[in-house]
Amino acid sequence: MNAVVDFRRNTASAAQIAEHLGRCDADFVPPLSARVDIGSYAEKIASKATRFEAWADSVLLGLVAAYCNDREHGIAYITSVSVLRAWTGQGVAARLLDQCVEHALASGLRQVSLEVASDNTPAINLYEKTGFVAGRTGTPFLGMDIYLNYGPEHEQQA
Repeated sequence: MNAVVDFRRNTASAAQIAEHLGRCDADFVPPLSARVDIGSYAEKIASKATRFEAWADSVLLGLVAAYCNDREHGIAYITSVSVLRAWTGQGVAARLLDQCVEHALASGLRQVSLEVASDNTPAINLYEKTGFVAGRTGTPFLGMDIYLNYGPEHEQQA
């Protein structure tokens, strides 16, 4: 792709998120529509998640949505990672994941977690390259986590 990718945060509307997720539906393992109502899920993401977005022209081509509100446990939970098929393999998902992890660290969280289908090898490989490690194993999903390194500015007061 020759278009310039514009990385943004929290600009997509629920309708734009729903359209994007619909376009990526078959690439989820299992398909997203088999697990959730995409319209309702997009509304929830738009209203409750921090969204890391990649745009080309006026098209939302990549999205990482994370709930960064579990201050009690210090964990951000990634609920969705998606990139339009024409843009896969170009580093878009990795960059969005990096932005999510950087945001969690800057927010004082200590961990980022996600679940992935146990048989989704390409996604597992992407997450491992980004620094996630397999943790909770189960069928059909595998839990993966990245533990954030804190410098002195992030140390907790006792």
